[in-house]
Amino acid sequence: MTRVFDQPEDFAATALAGFCAAYADRVAPVPHGALRAVPGAAGKVALVVGGGSGHYPAFLGYVGAGLADAAVAGDVFASPSTSAVASVARAADCGGGVILGFGNYAGDVLNFGAAAQRLRAEGIDTRILAVTDDVASADRSETEKRRGVAGDLLVFKIAGAAAEAGMDLDAVEAVARRANANTRSFGVAFDGCTLPGQGAPLFTVDPGHIGVGLGIHGEPGIRSEKMVPAADLARMLFEPLMAERPEGHDGRVAVVLNGLGCTKYEELFVLWHHLTGLCQQAGLQLIQPEVGEFVTSLDMAGCSLSVMWLDDELEALWRAPADSPAFRKGVLTPAPAGAPVRRVTAEAPQAQIAKGSAASQQSAACLSLILDRVAEALADAEEELGRIDAQAGDGDHGQGMARGSSAAAAEARRLAQAGAGAGTVLSMAGDAWADRAGGTSGALWGVALRAWGQHLTDQTAPDADMVATGAQAAYDAVVALGGAAPGDKTLIDAFAPFVARLREGVSAGADLPTAWTAAAQSATEAAQATAELLPKLGRARPLAERSLGHPDAGAVSLALCARVVGAELSRG
Repeated sequence: MTRVFDQPEDFAATALAGFCAAYADRVAPVPHGALRAVPGAAGKVALVVGGGSGHYPAFLGYVGAGLADAAVAGDVFASPSTSAVASVARAADCGGGVILGFGNYAGDVLNFGAAAQRLRAEGIDTRILAVTDDVASADRSETEKRRGVAGDLLVFKIAGAAAEAGMDLDAVEAVARRANANTRSFGVAFDGCTLPGQGAPLFTVDPGHIGVGLGIHGEPGIRSEKMVPAADLARMLFEPLMAERPEGHDGRVAVVLNGLGCTKYEELFVLWHHLTGLCQQAGLQLIQPEVGEFVTSLDMAGCSLSVMWLDDELEALWRAPADSPAFRKGVLTPAPAGAPVRRVTAEAPQAQIAKGSAASQQSAACLSLILDRVAEALADAEEELGRIDAQAGDGDHGQGMARGSSAAAAEARRLAQAGAGAGTVLSMAGDAWADRAGGTSGALWGVALRAWGQHLTDQTAPDADMVATGAQAAYDAVVALGGAAPGDKTLIDAFAPFVARLREGVSAGADLPTAWTAAAQSATEAAQATAELLPKLGRARPLAERSLGHPDAGAVSLALCARVVGAELSRG
């Protein structure tokens, strides 16, 4: 259990502040992340890594010479928002372009990908590096769908060393992608992890058993097996990786045995004793192996094994010096005396808000009230949405929706009081939702509300047709960003019938409350029907069978929001 925290929702931000204070001579705090205190050379490629909090030493602990130039930290197990990723990357840019490195999870793919688009539009050449090392999460024929777990360290070390050596952006990207293609991981859990403020773990392992093929965001393993002695456990970790040994490879490997947060180092050393024997039998040459905690999952009991198949260039980069708070290798030339040190970067000042017309201001006030009601409903449903999500995911959906909607409601209230119109209120509330929630749901709700808001105006009160057209735009934006389709067991399964029914009602001449209420009912029925679907995207996909019989949390929460809005519209 996570025992040391103040308010659970502030856990990640407080941990970030404490990390930066503890290593004030090595890192410089920026909003949502940390930079190397002494920046890299002018023109150097900047490696920016990140993801959800709860994985220390990943990702903050890898900020340093020879590794990452910066790390961006989301809430616990939730991707940082698009704007957070972009702002940290801007601060880290040394003029040679940026590599954004993260584990291959849906929320990270969405937010880091959208941030890369923003940065490119600003003239910063930005590349994406999604680590896909977890053999348990997809078949060998679908390696692009695999999750990123402890192989993050191996891949980031290669990318960081290449950037430190002065390679250009194309070369750093190429060698980092080769490192990722050569890296495999497999893990087991002895017990689940518990989110700050929660009284129960996200999953449990039956006594005397282990969860095989777990994820690092609180996802359970893909199967359960009886606990075995250390020698057999070592084989259980080792054999899935050796099954994907490249044909004809000479056996040089970088190996990481990783504890997941609540497994003692002595236990890892017992495992390592057996693993060295297995490596020797397999004809492997261990190149500077690492044993310890490198990518954790809060207080999860368990471990993982990662292997990177080396060539001459990868071996040289793996051996290259690195110096960060949590990972050191070799000896780096110290920074010259008097080298410039970065200072804390303040949040950007809020932009001036343009006044809306009287009619649009009245609509903005109604929107603010509606978002207050949505936030209240999602706060009440947080535990239940988390329970649904935990059937095959990491159980944080309720938390993300509650935090995102609360931030959106607060922003809408601020803007409405400042005299903004309806379009501005809904658009910027979407940005606030995305920034606070992070993760997949934050990115999708953020882009949906922004697209919807852009189809309203600040000059007139929105009518039913304008609202229905905005709903279609919001749906299209979510599909474009997330890539989901009806039947994939996502929020799209509830969103699609909602939009269709809303447009149908409005086109038939129904007033907005009537059309919306009917659409919300369609969304609710569709959300419940997702219980019969198998997930095809996101964290739940590797555990598809576990989700059968349970509705999708994203679809359920969307239907809930639709019902709340419908009830508020009907009150007039």
